[in-house]
Amino acid sequence: MRLGLFGGTFDPIHLGHLILAEQCRESCGLDRVWFVVAGEPPHKPAGRTAVVHRLEMARIAVAGHPRFAVSEIETRRPGPHYSVETLESVHRDSPGEELFFLIGADSLADLVCWREPARIAQLATIVVVNRPGIGEVDPTSLPDFGPGSHRLLSVTIPLIGIASTDLRRRLAEGRSIRYLVPRGVEAYIEAQGLYRDTKMNERK
Repeated sequence: MRLGLFGGTFDPIHLGHLILAEQCRESCGLDRVWFVVAGEPPHKPAGRTAVVHRLEMARIAVAGHPRFAVSEIETRRPGPHYSVETLESVHRDSPGEELFFLIGADSLADLVCWREPARIAQLATIVVVNRPGIGEVDPTSLPDFGPGSHRLLSVTIPLIGIASTDLRRRLAEGRSIRYLVPRGVEAYIEAQGLYRDTKMNERK
């Protein structure tokens, strides 16, 4: 089984996230894609929406897709949460899975600064996806993490300029997010009164 892991705060999850996951699923022949909702990522400040809401929005967003699922692997354990530890845990619990780690091209430059990047490349095939403002990823420019590591892959997807930061700002200003997130997610945000605090929406 080929399992893709797509991590993020998903605060809130939006159509750009879903398009990325679906394009990677198709391009890499993935049997499943897990949306790994981050608990306490070390590179992002505190002040995120409560994890119970982010998990529920993710579940609403992927509902109906037979190969998408939401993982609580990070939210169930104390933070901070590092990608290498998440991959180690999945590898330990599901040793027969072939793992693929999905990241945006904007994260590629920082990858060498992450905790044990070579180990990440040993545990999973890193799939680098183009992002708005960066364009297509040149496969020849992808780093090599040495013996025992998987070859990095690049996937080109339609550029959808949606960002969670902008969505939070729109909601704080009382503006529409229709057609930027799944309708169920929009309804959940409205019902729960999320993102109305302007100070909370200034976070990255």
